[in-house]
Amino acid sequence: MYRITPARNRKAERGATLIEVMVATFITALGVLGAASLQLNAIKFNHVANTRSHATLLAYDALDRMRANRTAAVGGRYNITLFDKAPQSSDFIAQDLRDWREELAARLPSGTGSITVNGDTAVVVVQWDESRLNETREADSDDFAQFRFESRL
Repeated sequence: MYRITPARNRKAERGATLIEVMVATFITALGVLGAASLQLNAIKFNHVANTRSHATLLAYDALDRMRANRTAAVGGRYNITLFDKAPQSSDFIAQDLRDWREELAARLPSGTGSITVNGDTAVVVVQWDESRLNETREADSDDFAQFRFESRL
């Protein structure tokens, strides 16, 4: 018959305590929450970069339209402010401005734009809503972001 002997050193055979398990679980949960926060910020700022890329491309698009019809652009017929409605007439310039404004509205949140031509210098301003980033922006910053591009025609 086998005889069972008690352990010689009970402290050497003790397992992890409940407190040690809770601390390890807390540290793991904190790491997972940190990784999730990083992922959410990466998605948000990727969207911001995409929006700003669209704004840049749409500003170049407006300049290309004006360069294709330089005489009318230098004459100030492409001038439009941020708050003007797109012209509704059927001429070529009105169609250019209407198409450009529709692209701004479609690709940017609350997107709009203005064009100011002075001599042969054009200033294109593209504006859109970035209010969803308020917690990561300065306290006094406006909800709208602008991209201003100046070029010679």
